[in-house]
Amino acid sequence: MAGIIELEPIDNSEESFAHGQDRVYAPIGDDSVKHSCRFALWIALAGLILGGFECNAAPALAAENGSDLETMRDIPLPAGAKQRVLYVRPASPRGTIVMLPGGSGEAGMDEEGSVSHGNNFVVRTRALWAAQGYATVIPDALDGQNLRGLRSSPAYAQAVAAMVSFAHGETPGPVFLLGTSQGSIAAMNGAAHPLGGSVAGVVLTESVSRESKSGETVFDASPGQVSVPALIVANRDSACRVAPAEDAPRIAAAMKQAPEVNIIYVQGGLTRSRPCGSLSPHGYLGIEPEIVAKIVTWLNAHR
Repeated sequence: MAGIIELEPIDNSEESFAHGQDRVYAPIGDDSVKHSCRFALWIALAGLILGGFECNAAPALAAENGSDLETMRDIPLPAGAKQRVLYVRPASPRGTIVMLPGGSGEAGMDEEGSVSHGNNFVVRTRALWAAQGYATVIPDALDGQNLRGLRSSPAYAQAVAAMVSFAHGETPGPVFLLGTSQGSIAAMNGAAHPLGGSVAGVVLTESVSRESKSGETVFDASPGQVSVPALIVANRDSACRVAPAEDAPRIAAAMKQAPEVNIIYVQGGLTRSRPCGSLSPHGYLGIEPEIVAKIVTWLNAHR
């Protein structure tokens, strides 16, 4: 059963990254979370304006927040393969999110803890999730291969299941899946084929629902087998043609076995890349804290 969460508009005119006429939306009563995250965003945007937008280096997060532990781990997979992940653990985690990036899936993680491709929404916001008490598990591409076209496969469902098992072994509390853009295909696949009781819910942001170069969409990832609560986040201001906000109800309807499917529509965002790129409304550039706050509110209600 799908439902739409009622949202209250927020006046963002005081923000240093003015949205012009854009308006963003957040859950009613969530001001404390929104304001607690703004400082991190100001720093990120300052980096963008000054020529870097560097949210890439793992040591930087550890230096800014000594209570967070950020490490690289290699998770064993079938046939002797290994999945490299960036694991971020706050001091007192309330749960874990397995965060599945979009694009090719490559984050460029090395053994020394640096991330060379950190612009993706789920990668660059990892400090915001930690600030709200959620550990994150962020995978790199398997052996550097392009994941486009592979995320709906049984083999990648196994990789997601291995990451979920890793999360349960490292952190107490529930484990959620979250995918963005092409990564939403992986999140749907993982939620459709979980190990018994291992996934508390799934979050799909800017889901690829129409034909793209990858040759797969969320509808190829067995949405009818998802049996956990689901949240769909869709930005009405995104110009990404393969992930239109108008398809959110169709995605919700496809998850026929899910006990609950909620949809949150948002607006706003800056454009610093192509329409389907990470630094655009499709990737929530400039509205990260508000998006994280909305999702955290839903996660907290489903722990």
